[in-house]
Amino acid sequence: MTVNDLRALYDYCYWANARLFDVISRLTTEQFTRNLSGSYGSIRNTMVHMMSTEWGWLERCGGPKRGPRLNAADFPDFASVTRQWKQVESQIRGFLAAQRDEDFDRDMVEFALGAGPAQTLTIGQMMHHAAVHGVHHRGQIALLLRELGYSPGDCDILFYYAETRR
Repeated sequence: MTVNDLRALYDYCYWANARLFDVISRLTTEQFTRNLSGSYGSIRNTMVHMMSTEWGWLERCGGPKRGPRLNAADFPDFASVTRQWKQVESQIRGFLAAQRDEDFDRDMVEFALGAGPAQTLTIGQMMHHAAVHGVHHRGQIALLLRELGYSPGDCDILFYYAETRR
């Protein structure tokens, strides 16, 4: 895992977010917060979960403090989510810019999921997980958008590669 590998992965993730955010920006606040289905119920709740966990993994790796898990109720509308997410994206990009390849393999971070046993991963593995975690939830958001009658478009990395090669 190299710094450039992770930068490229996060570039893709933020490109895919922007594509979804373009569609989400057309929703009413009621649609954005409506409990539909899925793990987190609404598009807003899923987005806040994604943002909170991305920031939480970054904190574990030595990035800026998040504090307690973000609460969806603190983000009443799409604009409030995107304002915070821009800060998280900036923190991720700044963190990656300050790293060297060897930092990702050498440094081990201990963590636990809920009441589960302590585990360790390298910083590179943690940051890779955080990015891939977002891919999973973007798929859920795409499905929720379809339930509301909106087409989220294609966010697959294939389309990212095609667009960025032009």
